[in-house]
Amino acid sequence: MKRIVLTGGGTAGHVTPCIALMPELKNCGYEIQYIGSYNGIEKKLIEEYNIPYHGISSGKLRRYFDPKNFSDPFKVVKGYFEASRLLKKIRPDIVFSKGGFVTVPVVMAAKRHKIPVIIHESDMTPGLANKLALPAAKKVCVNFPETLNYLPKDKAVLTGTPIRKELFSGNKIRGLDYCGFTANKPVILVIGGSTGSRAINEVIRGMLPTLLRDYQVIHLCGKGNLDETLKGTSGYVQYEYSKRELSDLFAATDLVISRAGANAICEILALRKPNILIPLPAASSRGDQILNAESFERQGYSYVLKEEDLSPSRLLSAIDTVMEKRQEYVDTMSKSNLNNSIETIVQLIQTVSENK
Repeated sequence: MKRIVLTGGGTAGHVTPCIALMPELKNCGYEIQYIGSYNGIEKKLIEEYNIPYHGISSGKLRRYFDPKNFSDPFKVVKGYFEASRLLKKIRPDIVFSKGGFVTVPVVMAAKRHKIPVIIHESDMTPGLANKLALPAAKKVCVNFPETLNYLPKDKAVLTGTPIRKELFSGNKIRGLDYCGFTANKPVILVIGGSTGSRAINEVIRGMLPTLLRDYQVIHLCGKGNLDETLKGTSGYVQYEYSKRELSDLFAATDLVISRAGANAICEILALRKPNILIPLPAASSRGDQILNAESFERQGYSYVLKEEDLSPSRLLSAIDTVMEKRQEYVDTMSKSNLNNSIETIVQLIQTVSENK
């Protein structure tokens, strides 16, 4: 029996690509186990799939001053020894790391035990955790052609992000019925990220009277961000987040307005949904969403609107533009070479594990 350890955590974006790989890995005869943090979001997500889950100590590695910078390195060291013991016990053929700080001790321990590692970098430029993991990796899977320039040529492979197969099985009628919408008006899906976006939420809600003349709106506004005063508004529904129904909501959608997290935009690309990206500004992040969005705009997949330019009139103009060129965006996305990510990555896993 071939064995693989998957690792990744901190955000859902570091876990869902691993989940997307699981069915194909099982088809190829792999026994799958997962290493994450004790109580991170990854634990809750993975346990639903009946995969053996192992928690280790995890500390965040920060580029800025924080009192925890003095204690977290000890957590990372503890995590390294815990990961080392686990890998010695599990004896996997390979480790696949999706990133997040919990993966650093796992990858380092894998190197110590001479277990090959493949890491996946979602963003345009490698994050700190993956930078630290890079020397231990045999291969690095990336989403963007531009990322190849930041990595060793013998390691980098353009694969795209694994997309959960269930997202492709959505039903438009089911999605419209779920929202109480009609079929004679186009639908806009607004996604502000797992925690929501105050800037996007405020603008969307402020322009609803105008927007609802021509469109119906599904608003995934983030936990704790529901607006009770808008409940019952015809043509508008709001949810903190969506899980089981997401594939149906996507199927019912004609245009997506989204942040520019790498996994989110790769899902939008795979589903061929015309979209407007509003990346997190550099002041609120390391600037990766801006780079992600610019790449998708260059490739003809997205219309980009900077948050500092966000206003009801600018957003309405962007919506009208994208809807007019809707088929052009769909045709361009259909030609993307990032559409077989699961098969590409699993094949890479098999090749690396067989040639270790």
